Amino acid sequence: MKEVTKEVYLKWYEDMLLWRKFEDKLAALYIQQKVRGFLHLYNGQEAVLAGALHAMDLTKDKMITAYRNHVQPIGMGVDPRRVMAELLGKATGTSKGMGGSMHIFSKEHRFYGGHGIVGGQIPVGAGLAFADKYFETGGVTMTYFGDGAARQGSLHEAFNMAMLWKLPVVFIVENNGYAMGTSVERTANHTDIWKLGLGYEMPCGPVDGMNPVKVAEAMHEAIERARRGDGPTFLEMKTYRYRGHSMSDAQLYRSKEEIEEYKKIDPITQVLDVIMDQKYATEEEIEVIDQRVKDLVEECVKFAEESPYPELQQLYDVVYAQEDYPFTPHKL
Repeated sequence: MKEVTKEVYLKWYEDMLLWRKFEDKLAALYIQQKVRGFLHLYNGQEAVLAGALHAMDLTKDKMITAYRNHVQPIGMGVDPRRVMAELLGKATGTSKGMGGSMHIFSKEHRFYGGHGIVGGQIPVGAGLAFADKYFETGGVTMTYFGDGAARQGSLHEAFNMAMLWKLPVVFIVENNGYAMGTSVERTANHTDIWKLGLGYEMPCGPVDGMNPVKVAEAMHEAIERARRGDGPTFLEMKTYRYRGHSMSDAQLYRSKEEIEEYKKIDPITQVLDVIMDQKYATEEEIEVIDQRVKDLVEECVKFAEESPYPELQQLYDVVYAQEDYPFTPHKL
């Protein structure tokens, strides 16, 4: 695995802080009704993404996830201003304002959503991996889903075929404990979701999803296995979300004390502690990073708010073109 250096820790801190502040700003914009529909925030789960990106090859590896999907494309290289614009439904967004919160996509940066159907992305991720194997690209697909989606039948179908065909895919369940609002303990007679892989003789195991180093180590091993042609791995990232399932979640199923207890192992705090303990940066240098993140988030909001809404014509442009039907000429 690539060495976890001073530069890596500083990048992790700045990236995770950006993702956290980006989501905090979205929560405020949602309350102002500038973001419509549903909004699912990633606060608390940042180490899962930071560690994975360290192990990935962003020139050929892919990522697909569910609808808690705003910060992953930013990590993959998408301009955060365009992500913010998409969330505000603007024409400058990643899907020209027509996808919104739950459907962020970027083919250019190999981020394939953003899926609103619970568990729907699991077989799609296996399909992306099949394409990589077929065309011999050397790429690996990271297929993410939540603990609630682990109860979907599509998972078992995808696991079976991925093992049968030795697809270059890493299946990752982000177990934040509550799915939409029901704890794992109340939805299954087993709490170790990773053990589902045992039924397919798929390499599997639990990972500390609050620590980016642990995530990076596990992801590196899984990605290298897939790239060698040895097939998939199933990892259970044990993590926690500080906010509700979505902005409409009253969170009556857990206590404030529980949330505060998990904040003691906050991934951003863990990384910052290492930075300070190892003297990788001074307090003044950290303040510069903090301000840079704050300025970038505000720049994203300004860009999004000043961008235009899509024109009506776009509804026709993004569907299909029919040569013998000249009444809806395409402009795209």
